[in-house]
Amino acid sequence: MASTKDPFEFQEFEEAGSLLEADRDAVTISIEDEKPRQAPGVSPDEEHLDSDDKTELLSGQKKSTPFWTFEYYQRFFDIETHHVKERVIGSMLPWPGKNFIHIYLRRNPDLYGPFWICTTLVFAIAISGNLSKFLTSLGKSGYKYTPEFPKVTIAATAIFSYAFLVPLALWGFLLWRNNKIMNLVSYSFMEVVCVYGYSLSIYIPAVVVWILPYEWLRWCSIVVALCLSGSVLVLTFWPAVKDDHPKVIIAIMAAILVLNSLLAVGCKAYFFSKPEPVGTVAPLNEGTKTMPATLKPV
Repeated sequence: MASTKDPFEFQEFEEAGSLLEADRDAVTISIEDEKPRQAPGVSPDEEHLDSDDKTELLSGQKKSTPFWTFEYYQRFFDIETHHVKERVIGSMLPWPGKNFIHIYLRRNPDLYGPFWICTTLVFAIAISGNLSKFLTSLGKSGYKYTPEFPKVTIAATAIFSYAFLVPLALWGFLLWRNNKIMNLVSYSFMEVVCVYGYSLSIYIPAVVVWILPYEWLRWCSIVVALCLSGSVLVLTFWPAVKDDHPKVIIAIMAAILVLNSLLAVGCKAYFFSKPEPVGTVAPLNEGTKTMPATLKPV
């Protein structure tokens, strides 16, 4: 059977061949030649970026700033107000099974909240301590009120040392244990500092209550603040140590609670101690009727 040839078959190729035969000096341009040449040192994905994207990409390729520079800590102060409010409320209302870092920080720790919480707590302790002393000694003969400004320095040293040195020690210990036991949960240093800073927020209203000269009220507020603040710390760091040795778990949890208690009880004992009685006169000795050594005859 004779095969029928399609008259339109290879028609395009025949026309192209005839054109080449007619003009052999013509320059042919292939599809590959129309592809823009890639700039040296630029990846193919970067070629599709516009000028603004390239500038942003190049700016992101710069070396990370050292931790001792101001630019390194600047990003930890870039946080919205509602996020700070959410973290403060979360630190005052701990709930079993809720990890403060996973729920509120979400790998985005900040120093803005902890810094202002510590600063507010420092002035709250110093001012409340002076007011408490003034109210307790008010109306007593021979009393003259003198504000104790050095208490601000002492309070700042105690609060900021607790908020930064204790997290540093805890972070170093967790990092050391994580190298030994690989399945432990690891936290960054800024996350640990952020947790400790926000855990102090409950002490601000407690310190204000300490102005009232009632010991039972002060101790009740201390117990409540210790329970809330300690619960936040225990619930947060429990996942990081629960797979460790039982003795290590007990030691680290006890250290967290003891240091937290020492801070609260120490501040109460030093800044809100009962003032010494003013103008009291010791009684005369019955046998000799001699004047006490503290009184001088005129």
